[in-house]
Amino acid sequence: MILRFKTLFSKFLLALLSAGLAAAVAKAQSTDEDAHLAIENPAELSKEEALRIYKSLQRRMDRGYAAAQLDLLMNYQAWPLFNDAPYISATHGQRYVNSYANRMAHNYGTLEEGEKLPMGSVLAKDSVTVTDEGNVHPGALFVMEKLPEGVSPETADWRYIMVMPDGSLFGDTMGARAGAVAYCHECHEAVADRDYTFFVPEEYVVGN
Repeated sequence: MILRFKTLFSKFLLALLSAGLAAAVAKAQSTDEDAHLAIENPAELSKEEALRIYKSLQRRMDRGYAAAQLDLLMNYQAWPLFNDAPYISATHGQRYVNSYANRMAHNYGTLEEGEKLPMGSVLAKDSVTVTDEGNVHPGALFVMEKLPEGVSPETADWRYIMVMPDGSLFGDTMGARAGAVAYCHECHEAVADRDYTFFVPEEYVVGN
């Protein structure tokens, strides 16, 4: 299982580098042009420090992602939050992330083997880059939407979207630049037994 995860993660990084580097360099905007690349030196933060940094960027992030004009993400920061503080996610470029889920995804995080989330479930992970050099800025927003059965059998009826901090669309498996985010489902296949969803680390689960 560990070997399979490492293999998938390697594919994840390779896809990010090959599919996104040219686009990132071309954009070279004031937002994080390398937001899709893995951070080599993420800072080690306490829960309190991570929360403080996230809260200082929260409004800026919300405004930036909103520029993508995706209705399914409207007011996502008001959705149930499943972690008590931002945590580092290796599969999201070593960034600090938060795991939000809309009301439809009420059973996210408690899925038993073989159980699935209902159609219309949306999971959103916003991210913050924090390096041990003190660089702090918003990262990308990673989104999963559960589609009607049979709409996208190659991704088990999940739609994957990645939105950059300025609201530009890095990729959408059901729309523009689908190939740029095709690696997402390959990574999530590691947790196919719980409907392709990664859970919040136990020590960060709300209420623990």
